[in-house]
Amino acid sequence: MKVDNIYVPEVFFTNNCLTGENVVKSTRLLGDLDGVFQDKDAFEQMDRDRIIYQVSSFLPVVENTPGGLFMGITLLYPGKVGQEFFMTKGHFHTNSNRAEFYWGVEGEGMLILMDEQRNVWAERMFPGSLHYIPGKVAHRVANIGYQKLVFSACWPSDAGHDYATIAAEGFARSLMDVNGVPTLL
Repeated sequence: MKVDNIYVPEVFFTNNCLTGENVVKSTRLLGDLDGVFQDKDAFEQMDRDRIIYQVSSFLPVVENTPGGLFMGITLLYPGKVGQEFFMTKGHFHTNSNRAEFYWGVEGEGMLILMDEQRNVWAERMFPGSLHYIPGKVAHRVANIGYQKLVFSACWPSDAGHDYATIAAEGFARSLMDVNGVPTLL
């Protein structure tokens, strides 16, 4: 709506969700994460239709628009496959030199990062935490708490998502619950 050059936004960020024009929603089920978790036996015994995470993304420009930005909010549910925390699939960017910001909104998690040499490190996520993810670094998020984890992201519209490399090669280390402590192994 426009009144004398004053606009009312058409997209809203309420209740940890994006709604409005140009918002795309997706849901990842456990079955969509086949091959992600280390404990194959535990994975096979779980309900493949269980929702692991949901994403709402605001895509105000066409993908690959120079200078364009996308914004997303992810809700990652708590749980484990064996001793490995529920997590997102993880990806590099197709346009590998593109960076991204993540920030914690609700809950407790871990941002897991891996460079092209397969060095892995992690950063704790919590409400108000801000994370800069440089280009050429794969990233995924794990929920290490007992409540939902909500985090937001902002990335260039020409970054692209390379899920195939992670699907084929995985991350070099996994975030496991070792006696109640999230540990990279």
